[in-house]
Order: sequence, then C-alpha cells, then structure tokens
Amino acid sequence: MTATQPSRLTSPSREQDSGTHGYFSKLAQERPDIAMCRATTLVARTIDEELSGHRLTVAQHLVLKMLDDVGPCSQQELSEQLRIDRSVMVGCIDGLEDSGLVRRERHPRDRRAYAVTLTPEAGPALAEAEGGVPRLLDRAFGALTAAERRTLARLVGKILEVN
Repeated sequence: MTATQPSRLTSPSREQDSGTHGYFSKLAQERPDIAMCRATTLVARTIDEELSGHRLTVAQHLVLKMLDDVGPCSQQELSEQLRIDRSVMVGCIDGLEDSGLVRRERHPRDRRAYAVTLTPEAGPALAEAEGGVPRLLDRAFGALTAAERRTLARLVGKILEVN
C-alpha cells in the first residue's frame, strides 16, 4: 500500500471506486456481524491512536477504573468482570505492578488468594486516562448523535447480555 492508496479497513463508510461502490453498505445492512467487526476495528484503532504516548493500555485503564470504583479484587474477579482473558490479565497486572500503580496483597476475605490494590500513584494515572475519554468517544463515535450513542450502547449491551 502506498501513501496515496487508502487502507481498505480505515473506515467502513469509505467505499472504493472500483465498480463495487455501495457494496459494503449493502453488506453491512445484511450482515450485522460483519458491520460490528469493522466498527470494532475502527474503534480499536481510534483507541490505540488516543493511547499512543500514554503509559496505559486499554485493559490497564479498565483495571484501574474498576479497582478505583469497587476496591481491591482478585485477578480472577477482574478478569471475569472486565471480560479480559485470564492470560492477558496476568500480563496486564504485571505491567501495572511494574509501573508502581498496583500491588498484590493477600486477599482480606480469602487468605489463599491475592487481591490487586491501587497504589497512591494510580490516582494521577487514572485521572489522565479518564481525561482523554471524551475526546476518544468523540473520535470513535463522532458520526452519531448523543441519542444514537445511547441507543448503540443499549443495543451492544443487549448483545453482551448486560442489560
């Protein structure tokens, strides 16, 4: 791909002028699975661009946010609640621990388990990450009105069985 050639995955709304104009629009209407995959790719790229230069990954941001909201949790609880694969969660927590943002301590309710706990340094890192969320949402969902964003969140929640 050269600098003058657009990426095929840059945006679902950008259709190629190769005689198939409108094909993706038709496909997306017929196949919501395909549309969701492409939309997810677009949102993931936007998140990656927004986070470049910051010291947190999306998973790490979510872990800090959950710990801030609910208090110390086991890695298993974090993995289940945030729907992050357990093997990915280990690396996520290791990275946060190496950065000094969390520590593992004996779980207060189960002495056999460990709880992940925020350190004082986590507050500023979380505040910085949270500060970028409105810009991220505007970039990822700028084509939608506020009402459409709420509808999208409700529908995706229904798919994920969280509503």
